[in-house]
Amino acid sequence: MSNAAETLEGWYCLNDFRKIDWKSWKTLNDNERQEIIEEMMGLWNQWSDTEGNSEGSHALFQIGGYKADIMLLFLRPTLEELMQIELAINKTKFAEYTVQSTSYLSVVELSNYLPKGEDPYSKPEIRQRLFPKLPNTDYICFYPMNKLRSGSDNWYMLSTEDRNQMMRSHSLIGRKYAGKVKQIILGSVGFDDYEWGVALFAQDPIQFKKLIYEMRFDEVSARFAEFGSFFIGKYVSKEHFNHLLQL
Repeated sequence: MSNAAETLEGWYCLNDFRKIDWKSWKTLNDNERQEIIEEMMGLWNQWSDTEGNSEGSHALFQIGGYKADIMLLFLRPTLEELMQIELAINKTKFAEYTVQSTSYLSVVELSNYLPKGEDPYSKPEIRQRLFPKLPNTDYICFYPMNKLRSGSDNWYMLSTEDRNQMMRSHSLIGRKYAGKVKQIILGSVGFDDYEWGVALFAQDPIQFKKLIYEMRFDEVSARFAEFGSFFIGKYVSKEHFNHLLQL
């Protein structure tokens, strides 16, 4: 049996995708809409306090295309906290005018290549990646993915050496986009329908296309990767949330 890769885990992650029922939303008068928005602002203030205490992170994105209108993204120390956030949103008046089109549960993950005996959680550079503040960039690209288990193209039957060698080659492509694209890897084995979620952040969304296209030619992706739906979003600040919902 091939050896399982060792992983490090950080904060839990929830991607909450919602479609807005614009037809019903338009039936509300200005005062009703503002009351609903202010209720959401109360939750948002709580999320901001949590982030200010370095106990999590959050962001909201306007999603392009038909799959969702918005995505709320949360990082928290426990899965229970994410469930409580989701419950709190569903109890708001705003939730009555949305449909949760999909969601994704995962945990921030890193592969552990440190020598035996070293405590990776004591290293500031690793803690920063496991317990990150979401990058302050304009755009996000999120997608889930699997490693194939099909005949001779079975990632999990490869030796540790072969897997590590291919992943080193794969990572070299990513390094070319340092400063252009930031990445958070999300482990979701046993948590959701795919094995990983990938969150990419950039100021220029065309960098997502360039990076992912180039990686398609690498053996890890070309031979072993299976991808789910892609979501592209534009960052929405607390100040601009009100503008997003005004008619």
